[in-house]
Amino acid sequence: MSPTTPDDRVTSALRPEGSNGGLATQRRRHGGDSAPGEPRMEGADVWSSVRTYLIGLALAAMLTAGSFWISSTGVIYGPGVPVALIVFALAQIGVHLVFFLHLTTAPDNVNNAMALAFGVLVVVLLIGGTLWIMMHMNANMMPMGAAHGPHMHGGHP
Repeated sequence: MSPTTPDDRVTSALRPEGSNGGLATQRRRHGGDSAPGEPRMEGADVWSSVRTYLIGLALAAMLTAGSFWISSTGVIYGPGVPVALIVFALAQIGVHLVFFLHLTTAPDNVNNAMALAFGVLVVVLLIGGTLWIMMHMNANMMPMGAAHGPHMHGGHP
């Protein structure tokens, strides 16, 4: 079996003995430049991918519009509006993870899920720690009246 194109001759000369062709073989198989391991998308696959993105876009737009509608109308009792907005925000996060970042429960997505969980942990620790420090700092501040006492101005007790 001899190489037929100049590209194949160059890559076969640089290829170690016993190699199966690598990138040049994948280029021939996929019909152009593509990342190794990237599946080739045919017409039906492309439409399926576009349809998934359009469904995600529609859901995200509806959740965004719903959030604005809930906050600007009196449909929900006033103190319940923040809770409703949090629910809509969590739903929005779910839509983005599933439809745009393609995070699923498949076995090959375990690393992605772990990275997401670690990121959420870091954000929770940063925000929670910041709020905790600010609350304790406020509780440990010197009372305002004590700062203006006679001891602060060099007076004798």
